[in-house]
Amino acid sequence: MTENVITTKDLVKTYQMGDIQVHALRGLSLEIKRGEVVAIVGPSGSGKSTLMNILGCLDRPSSGEYRLDHVPVAGMADDQLAEIRNRKVGFIFQSFNLLSRATALSNVELPLRYAGNIAGRRQIAEQALAAVGLEQRIDHKPYELSGGQQQRVAIARALVNDPAIIIADEPTGNLDSKVGQEIMDLLMSLNREKGVTLIIVTHDPKVAARAGRIIRIIDGVVEAAQ
Repeated sequence: MTENVITTKDLVKTYQMGDIQVHALRGLSLEIKRGEVVAIVGPSGSGKSTLMNILGCLDRPSSGEYRLDHVPVAGMADDQLAEIRNRKVGFIFQSFNLLSRATALSNVELPLRYAGNIAGRRQIAEQALAAVGLEQRIDHKPYELSGGQQQRVAIARALVNDPAIIIADEPTGNLDSKVGQEIMDLLMSLNREKGVTLIIVTHDPKVAARAGRIIRIIDGVVEAAQ
């Protein structure tokens, strides 16, 4: 049986907003196996973004257990979270989040710079861009690329450190339906060919339908997993 790459147990996240406590997660437990494609869905305010931030080591739960690739990360300090995030997690965002004045190659090299990976950095970034079909666009800046090409750069950047998981937050949200389908085809092929674990946070039922499993979040807990 395939091992879990993510295990959470009784995750709670509470935010203090002035005099009001906001209970974003209320004891959420889930398991995601290595190599799975999972869609996380749910209405606005259900806790999807909070869960994504915790799974991506951008935030810590108020209580509960989180193991990423067998490493307990829930109680880590900020610098420890930053290190494991850079080594274990790749992010793809709806708005691409590329550096506007940097080339595609420089954008993809960025995680390698943070990791202190100096030797062979350019070659690794070029290989990642080639994997997403942009080997002819390495010197182009984001404004010289289409939306779909910018998202491909973001995917290459997410892949470059060979992460255990990739978290994609509405990866087709700023793209038209045809280009969005091409991006989903690319993500699915990366899953098949490289065994990358994909976690896709989405409101789009067509995107969710491409996943092997759908986890629905309601009021900070898992309502259903199918």
